[in-house]
Amino acid sequence: MKLYNSLFLIILSAHLFSCGSDPEDSESSYSLEIAENKTEFKLGESIQAQVKGEKDSVIYFLGEQRLAKTVGEESLNHTFKEEKLGKWNLTANIYKNGESFEKPMEITLFNDTAPVTYTYEIINKYPHATDAYTQGLEFYNDELYESTGHYGSSSLRKVDLETGEVLQKINISPEFFAEGITILNDKIYQLTWKEGKGFIYDVETFEKTGEFEYNESEQGWGLANDGATIYKSDGTEKIWFLDPSSPLVSEEDFIQTVTHRTVATQLNELEWVNGKIYANTYQKDGVAIINPENGAIEGLINFSGLRDQLGNTQDLDPVNDVLNGIAYDPKNEKLYVTGKDWDTLFEVKIIKN
Repeated sequence: MKLYNSLFLIILSAHLFSCGSDPEDSESSYSLEIAENKTEFKLGESIQAQVKGEKDSVIYFLGEQRLAKTVGEESLNHTFKEEKLGKWNLTANIYKNGESFEKPMEITLFNDTAPVTYTYEIINKYPHATDAYTQGLEFYNDELYESTGHYGSSSLRKVDLETGEVLQKINISPEFFAEGITILNDKIYQLTWKEGKGFIYDVETFEKTGEFEYNESEQGWGLANDGATIYKSDGTEKIWFLDPSSPLVSEEDFIQTVTHRTVATQLNELEWVNGKIYANTYQKDGVAIINPENGAIEGLINFSGLRDQLGNTQDLDPVNDVLNGIAYDPKNEKLYVTGKDWDTLFEVKIIKN
């Protein structure tokens, strides 16, 4: 009886093995190879890639964008033209005998031109509250609004441009560190730093009317809008697209901020200016001009020396009390910048080098 059972198990195992997949038809039997082992590309350059191993067909994706489908030993030959920039997985979806396998490889796509550089001219100076640890700054219907940070002293304010007087203010609950704001359709959207949620207020009364969660983005840093979409920075290279028409103000997509040779992070306060996203880099004197379509940093404004124009420089922390706050007045086509606890708000003119 024992011998019979043993023979039965041997026969059954052999039958199952013969009916199963060919051991060569597995993920480990394939390799994705890129010509010259290249993993960095620029717009306008081409990528050649192929999958080694027996297969019926291959479909290539860059992130979620389908690039091409090949059959048999044909290789991928694709020229980058309108893709979003940054770090993406080039993934080969491999098909053989009704089964599918994935082979990903990370590549980085840079812009094809270096950013244009700009300097500035100070046009006017206005008073700015020295207790305003500026996180967000925005004009709406000719009024200036500001969000300030720090646990226990965060606030939302409406401010008189000429005098710096705080016209309207609410304090934020002390467990929240307030960050950037943007205003759309009479609603103020305000971020918090590490708490994973944002607040929505009525622009006239400052009454809180809602909240929203961050979903995939890591933190809350800066906000801006183009009249339809809200843009959100989180301290990484990503700027997220939020849908304000959704009850959840959900994150729909993102771009990555990239120059011709680097992936930029630490982008903080955001502002929408004539079809571009302006973003200052935390603890730096620069503002990046970003293409919202693909993430290309097309310009860099050097605000070095602006801090020297303050009247309270000696009272500031050189590490934390830095440039932060960009506001564009579209009616008068004027640009304003300030910093955390700075005593001055500057109207500036941008000049190409």
